[in-house]
Amino acid sequence: MMPAWLASDWTIPAGLDDFLWTYGHLINSLGINGLLALSMYVVLAVGQLSLGQAAFMGLGAYSSVLMTLTLKLPFYVVLPASCLVPVLFALAVGVPTLRLSGVYLAIATIGLGEVLRALYLNVDVFGGALGINGIPERAQTWMIFGMLILALLGLWLVGRSRIGRAMEAMREDATAAAVMGVNVPGYQLGALVASAVLAGIAGCLSAHQSSFIGPNEYGFEPAVTILSFALLGGIGTPVAPVVGAWILTLLPELLRGFSDLRLVFNGLIIVVAVLFLPHGLLGWRMRRRAA
Repeated sequence: MMPAWLASDWTIPAGLDDFLWTYGHLINSLGINGLLALSMYVVLAVGQLSLGQAAFMGLGAYSSVLMTLTLKLPFYVVLPASCLVPVLFALAVGVPTLRLSGVYLAIATIGLGEVLRALYLNVDVFGGALGINGIPERAQTWMIFGMLILALLGLWLVGRSRIGRAMEAMREDATAAAVMGVNVPGYQLGALVASAVLAGIAGCLSAHQSSFIGPNEYGFEPAVTILSFALLGGIGTPVAPVVGAWILTLLPELLRGFSDLRLVFNGLIIVVAVLFLPHGLLGWRMRRRAA
């Protein structure tokens, strides 16, 4: 219990309190979108174009909400458990779909996401087209950014290790990496599972800070938006896609009059990034330890 003398002095300044009340949702969205950007980063880092992150996010969101509302589990159990369904789904679809590459893999993963969206729309337990309301707002800002910092630190350490060198070799030329002894299918499946974990956690945190989820939040448009995070920032380091996510999260606030054109802006960003910024805004690569 907090001491009386500390409780009496521990007050939030009025201006800061007003700021947090007004922009609290936006601040939390920065952290959640940062996690989604990292979920895209891990698959792009091994040279794969998977667009299943929105589907993984939806699985994490719906499974966590059902655990909260139906099973009445505490949030410290729900948060880590929200990864389980996305990981199982990633393992189930990873083996057949990872034999594809490039645009074929992207189309396949988008299709899987649309199948899940149709499931949410037509199964009563998922709330149908109206979604699920009344979700307890248990995701705190410190939890969201704590998870983001842990994810950044973990991916930074992995990137500087032998695994990071193998991932970069695969991104440059998967065939040459396989000849050098890199277990390409194993790394690809591991990256997809890591992507599912990050997106599932982001879905859980998003659902428990907005108090509502609906099927349209996990369809094609969010998948394109998550891709634009990584393309804008770059994939040379884990920090780069997070910066891209923050820019694209703040941009609608600066251009509120054009909010209906958000998907158009994201599409233009993808085109511009591919043509003029192939390595993103932050195109440098991290230094790696000597072998």
